[in-house]
Amino acid sequence: MNSLTLKLVKSTLTTKKMNKLLLVGLLFITLMSFAQDKGVIILEGHYQGVDLYVQNPYGSSGVGFCAYKVTINENVTTDQVESSAFIVDFTTQGLKVGDPVTVKIFHKTDCQPKVLNPEVLRPKSTFETKSIKVDDKQILKWVTTGEQGKLTYQVEQYRWNRYVKIGEVEGNGEASENKYEFKITPTSGENKFRVIQVDYTGKKRMSPKATYQSNTSKVDLVSAKSKKLDFTGETLFEVYDTYGNLVKKGFGKNPNVENLNKGLYYVNFDAQTGVVWNKK
Repeated sequence: MNSLTLKLVKSTLTTKKMNKLLLVGLLFITLMSFAQDKGVIILEGHYQGVDLYVQNPYGSSGVGFCAYKVTINENVTTDQVESSAFIVDFTTQGLKVGDPVTVKIFHKTDCQPKVLNPEVLRPKSTFETKSIKVDDKQILKWVTTGEQGKLTYQVEQYRWNRYVKIGEVEGNGEASENKYEFKITPTSGENKFRVIQVDYTGKKRMSPKATYQSNTSKVDLVSAKSKKLDFTGETLFEVYDTYGNLVKKGFGKNPNVENLNKGLYYVNFDAQTGVVWNKK
């Protein structure tokens, strides 16, 4: 091989390497541009029988709309997203009210679609109480229908002139019949219980009250030493200072109150309200 031929071979190899590097560089830039040109809005919740409404602006270039694809539970929808506003239609997905859904709205990163009613994927409190009672084993039982999503039931007991939260039970979220139970701790005498749900609107939905006549002995505060309160039996209790601030609460027969300063306090316990206690 003469020197001229060798130079031509080297030149060809160098050109191929340069072209290969150039192609790799262009591919990298293309992939980077593609990755940067994708954004996604993710909404999770439960189907409530209502569609989503989306405002869809143009991209910053003024060509084409911002959102270009929508999926529901990873299934691409047939929604007409190529418009300034569109509806995410759930009826084509075979969903039942209460079914979990994940909606993804894919869009360009130089713009942002706006979901006008994202709250429709959050469950509302719609339960109807078929029955609510306390049985002879001191278990609060209630039966509901018409639930449209999983919401927590707050169990409340009427004591100290108001309803007090005593526990929680997770709702099933089924439209059909749902049964629930909660072990209560009654005060002496008549007791009243109810359950409530609070949804995203902030409003309470309440069951009717369940009354229960307890044979539990009345609890008294027999002494209040510097370190402990001395009740005649185990009880829920609250301690307030003279300014109405709650400074101690709990359950027990001889709760420790050593950390409280000397002075007057008001104690709620059992079915009694505002019993004066002078800590010395």
